[in-house]
Amino acid sequence: MVALRLSRQGTKDRPYYKIVAVDSRKRRDGRPIEQLGTYNPMVEGVNFTIDIEKTEKWLSSGAQPSDTVKSIIKKAQKQALEA
Repeated sequence: MVALRLSRQGTKDRPYYKIVAVDSRKRRDGRPIEQLGTYNPMVEGVNFTIDIEKTEKWLSSGAQPSDTVKSIIKKAQKQALEA
């Protein structure tokens, strides 16, 4: 099964994440199938970028998002409706 989850990047005290589609059996930072966006928890305000079209394609084909990725997708869709 494909999972949409975060892959950690950055240094010890400066985390930075990539939002990726990956086989759920792979490790957290294993090779992704596709990169969908980024998430930077160290930034205030809008701290993510995500390709909504690619994400919706993966969700329609059965991919399961993690809780954090699910909330980022929800925020991105809300932001897209407002713009």
